[in-house]
Amino acid sequence: MKNVVEAAPRVGCGALIENATSEILLVKRKRAPEKNHWGFPGGKVDFGETTEAATIREVMEELGVKINLNGLVHLVNYIDIPAGQHWLAPVYNAVIVSGSPSIREPDALSEYKWFSRTDLPSPLTQATLQTLRKTQKI
Repeated sequence: MKNVVEAAPRVGCGALIENATSEILLVKRKRAPEKNHWGFPGGKVDFGETTEAATIREVMEELGVKINLNGLVHLVNYIDIPAGQHWLAPVYNAVIVSGSPSIREPDALSEYKWFSRTDLPSPLTQATLQTLRKTQKI
């Protein structure tokens, strides 16, 4: 575990991508934190990068699709002191404007799938759970 006094929160980002039938696109993680959990595509914000630009870049890197963002949905606070993890992650509403999803980072993601809110997979990442609960869509 990192020394809590020396550790600082990290910044992530995510995209709640919906299709024309209101299904949401989720990816299955292969790495910690939350290995083998389903969640929104996204990742880490680089130094000097806006969270919006990072979200667009991360989704392109992970799934090979270009997205447009339609506003902030939720600011996630993910804190796991024993694991030395503290993340702040804005989640944006998004739509795909070009491309078809495919796994572009096979070391990080094992699969992707569109899900109805009434038939979500398990387990879900904390960011996904917090966001969907906040929007009262699960």
